[in-house]
Amino acid sequence: MRYLSAKKKDLGDGFFVRRVLPQIEARSLGPFVFLDHMGPLPIKTGTEIVVRPHPHIGLATVTYLYDGVITHRDSIGKVEDIRPFEVNWMTAGSGIVHSERSKLDPEFSILEGIQTWVALPKEFEETAPEFFHHEREELPIVSGGGWELRLIAGSFMGEVSPVKVYSPLFYADLEVEAGAEVELPVSQDQEAGIYVARGKVDAEGKNVSVGDMAIYPKGGAVKFRAEETSRIVLLGGVPLSTPRHMYWNFVSSSLERIEKAKLDWKEDRFAHVPGETERIPLPEH
Repeated sequence: MRYLSAKKKDLGDGFFVRRVLPQIEARSLGPFVFLDHMGPLPIKTGTEIVVRPHPHIGLATVTYLYDGVITHRDSIGKVEDIRPFEVNWMTAGSGIVHSERSKLDPEFSILEGIQTWVALPKEFEETAPEFFHHEREELPIVSGGGWELRLIAGSFMGEVSPVKVYSPLFYADLEVEAGAEVELPVSQDQEAGIYVARGKVDAEGKNVSVGDMAIYPKGGAVKFRAEETSRIVLLGGVPLSTPRHMYWNFVSSSLERIEKAKLDWKEDRFAHVPGETERIPLPEH
C-alpha cells in the first residue's frame, strides 16, 4: 500500500485546489496522471473561478462536480455547462484550447468537484480533439451494503460507462455510509486507488481523510471501512506502457512534442476559443 497527501496549489486569482497526482511517490495511477480537488468554494457572484483559455495535448481531461456549475468553452466550438454528477470528457489529442468559468446558480452556494487527466495511449496521442458531455442519468450505478458507486468512465464490476475512453480504466464516484465495509474486485492487470473527497476511511489499517489517497497493490481488491459518511474517488486501470513527460498542461511520451507545443502556444498557432479574447501565457519556468 502507498499513501499520498494532496498539496495545496494556487491556480491564480485566489483559486486553490488540492493536488494529489502527480507526486514524486506516484507519477501516475493506471493511465491517470493528474487529480485536482476543487473547493469547496463559496459562490456569491459566479465569477469566483475564471480559467482563461489554455492548451492541452496528449491527454483527456475529465471534470466531475459535487456542487456548483462550471461553463466549458473550447476551440472546436463546444460550449457546455456541467452540473453535479454529470461528466465533461475532453480529448485533447493533437491539441485543443479551452476555458472554464464558475456560474451563478440559485441551486448552489458552493462549488466543489474533481478534475483528472488521463494520458492517451501512445498510438492515440495525436488523435483529433473531441468533447463529450454525459448527463447523470446515463451513468451506471452499482450498490452494495452501505455504499453506492456511480461509474463515471471505463468498466468496473460488469458495468460500462458510455463515456468514450482509449484504454482499460475505471473512474467512479463512490458514496459510503459510516461504518460500511467496502471490498471491490480489481482485475489482475490494473492498478487501483481511492481519494477521499469528503469524510474519512480506514484503508488497510491507516486513516485516510480529505485530501488523502491510498494506492493498492496491483491486482488486489480495494478494501476499506468508512469511519464517517464519505465521498470517495475510485480510479485506476492498466498502467501506461511508456513513461509520460508533463509540462504545464502538456502530456506526451515525447519531449520533442512538448517543446513543439510550447512554441506553438507562445507563437499563437493553436486554434482559438470562439468569443474569447484573453489567454493564459506560457509559464516562464
